[in-house]
Amino acid sequence: MNDADFDRTDLAILAELQRDGRLTNAELAQRVNLSASACLRRVQRLEADGVIDGYVARVDPAAVGLGLQAFVRVQLRSHDAAAVQAFVERVGGWDEVIACHALTGDMDYLLHVIVEDLEHFSRFLLDHLLDDGSVADVNSSFVLRTVKQARALPLAQRMRPGSGGHERAPRRRP
Repeated sequence: MNDADFDRTDLAILAELQRDGRLTNAELAQRVNLSASACLRRVQRLEADGVIDGYVARVDPAAVGLGLQAFVRVQLRSHDAAAVQAFVERVGGWDEVIACHALTGDMDYLLHVIVEDLEHFSRFLLDHLLDDGSVADVNSSFVLRTVKQARALPLAQRMRPGSGGHERAPRRRP
């Protein structure tokens, strides 16, 4: 796929795989009304183009002893390219951080941290974040309960008539 558009069938394939990545090709083909060979070609094209960038098992953190989640807002002392790159590289090595987002506003980064317990979080905070000379400020909020956590992109809205007036949705490269 060069910079061609996605069509409704591509979006349907992606939506079905987001719901259940373990579908067989035959099951997927049936759900999106394609022959098995046509469906396989489309999935392979979506994988080759990096639209589908992998398949994973969703693991319940509490079931594996990771019972504490926190969102940590981080402000850096300096915003020069070298300081930012060094911080980004350090974050990449911290297993406790499952997501890191650069932000606008008064804080620079939002880290989603998952650890065993408060003691583990304290060690992470002291040994990694607060020990990092590039960090000016840290503000943490603990997750009391998760009300919603969508793990799939909202592709169905892209397939509805009138959601942009076109049958085909524009394709964007990552």
